[in-house]
Amino acid sequence: MSYLAVIVAAIAQFFLGFLWYGPLFGKTWRSLMGVNQQSMSGGGMGKTLVWSFIGSLVTAAVLRKLATMVGTHSLGGGVALGAMVWLGFIATVTLASVLYEKRSVNLYVLNNGYQLVSLVVMGAIVAAWR
Repeated sequence: MSYLAVIVAAIAQFFLGFLWYGPLFGKTWRSLMGVNQQSMSGGGMGKTLVWSFIGSLVTAAVLRKLATMVGTHSLGGGVALGAMVWLGFIATVTLASVLYEKRSVNLYVLNNGYQLVSLVVMGAIVAAWR
């Protein structure tokens, strides 16, 4: 396993999350969540960011292992792997929050858009890395 590929993929997901939930869709996300900028600036954000990055590292390592197990070592194969992981595990599992918890469909779409894009990017990085 290329540890550098895993680290780069985790950084890419982390940076994409910053963009997605910041300048790109931050205002929409906060509105859908019912929070404001002031309530988000409280303490504990450092701990949240550290745990988020650890989660990104785990995701990248698992994607790298899956890519190796299925013999995917190309950019296109990594994109397909990321998309399939999203469809098979993320989109379906998080759909329960809409169906059973009556969460917002718009929030589901926003969050799952991020998950799809981040998994595709991570899959491409870890599969194509030599």
